[in-house]
Amino acid sequence: MRWASGTDTSADRVSRHDFWEEVHLVEGAMHDLALGRTFVAGMYACRPPGVPHGPWTSLDGVTMLVITCPAR
Repeated sequence: MRWASGTDTSADRVSRHDFWEEVHLVEGAMHDLALGRTFVAGMYACRPPGVPHGPWTSLDGVTMLVITCPAR
């Protein structure tokens, strides 16, 4: 998944999914507005179903490998 420079998901608010989600940042960076933390290339996240995350911004854009898997 790629986000262009200037991406801002604030209008979407906090996200929650009913599936597992793994994210590996390949290039660029994204900032979690709720946590006040920036995540950069090389970082990895694994989110179980229902875990709140985001909203996000990305000043210069970001490329991510996103893998999802249904909850059992």
